[in-house]
Amino acid sequence: MENKVLVMTFKNQQGKKINIRLGNIKPNLTDAQVMEAMNAVVAGNILLTNGGDVVSKEEAEMITTNTSPFTIQ
Repeated sequence: MENKVLVMTFKNQQGKKINIRLGNIKPNLTDAQVMEAMNAVVAGNILLTNGGDVVSKEEAEMITTNTSPFTIQ
């Protein structure tokens, strides 16, 4: 089974990286949609971190994993 996860990385006021992982994302997600979502997170100031407010976008990536279960019984 294939699984896709969007990982969005931000920096807070102390310069520490903060990751948000979202599963069950659409396979045809665009750069523009991801940028819009990340801009909303920064502008909305919706995250609470130990290092202060989220102040900038760092990077985003889609991670795809494949799982192949074994029959063990």
